[in-house]
Amino acid sequence: MMSDSSRRIRMRAAGLLTGTALLAATAACGSGAAESAGGTGGAGGGRPEVTAALYPLQWLAEQVGGGDVTVIGLAEPGVEPHDLELTPAQVAGLEKTSLVAYVKGVQPAVDEAVEQHAADRGFDAATLVKTLAAEEHAEEGHGEEGHAEEEHGHEVSYDPHLWLDPSRFATVATRLGEKLAAADPARAAGYRERAAKAAADLTALDGELAQGLADCASRSIVTGHEAFGYLADRYKLKQVGISVDPDAEPSPARLAEVAEVAKREKVTTIFTETLVSPKVAEVLAQEVGATTAVLDPIESRPADGDYLSAMRQNLTTLKKALSCP
Repeated sequence: MMSDSSRRIRMRAAGLLTGTALLAATAACGSGAAESAGGTGGAGGGRPEVTAALYPLQWLAEQVGGGDVTVIGLAEPGVEPHDLELTPAQVAGLEKTSLVAYVKGVQPAVDEAVEQHAADRGFDAATLVKTLAAEEHAEEGHGEEGHAEEEHGHEVSYDPHLWLDPSRFATVATRLGEKLAAADPARAAGYRERAAKAAADLTALDGELAQGLADCASRSIVTGHEAFGYLADRYKLKQVGISVDPDAEPSPARLAEVAEVAKREKVTTIFTETLVSPKVAEVLAQEVGATTAVLDPIESRPADGDYLSAMRQNLTTLKKALSCP
């Protein structure tokens, strides 16, 4: 028998879904090129040009490449990257770039453009680490085979948000250093040295997260979008997501299910994101008597700081929400 709580969630969700879809679509719109401070859109002075499809890889390319490369970012800050549409100029740029750093399964337009214009220069970070299977929710209206990557026109079956595990991202840093060293032998020592430092910084961050999340009163995180599987896997947390896809409309049944889990496990915080409408999460939080807080999947450049500072802010947010010492 459906509980009163489940009925309330279904009724309130039904009134929100249309408006939420419009908000999510608005947040996902936009495209363009963003360059690093030293970039000019071309490989000036004989420097290799690295095109990064999303912010975490742009940050990593800047750390490893240093002043020896020009880094071009395809996704604009503050824009949800999954639905990125490339301009003709960006597609043309892929013809001459030395390397395209991307994660297959995040941005279908980039996946297609790399396959057609830069297949021999693609650097797919998902091929370098052990990936996690994507979650599936038949209730979300995609059929039993639906999952996040198929939502965006892909046929990959893994969770692409691998940068949220610094230990995996350290492996990507090392391999990027080797890739650039092979492409630009004259500067190979510098690439390897900076890659080693980036990997060490990420390993140190991994240690901070492991220590900070080791002895928490709660280990369940309820998120609006299931982007935190790698973080949960690495630090022994349990992710309960309202939706697999940030653009998807969660069904009333899924909302009711998550509400029951949140109440049973005495969850005190429902996590929202910087680039996705918080409306559904706020209704869920009100229903279960919880508060909301932002947990950043770092899919776009933070308003302040960088990847490392955003991950440390996530640690602070998690420690408070999970009652960690």
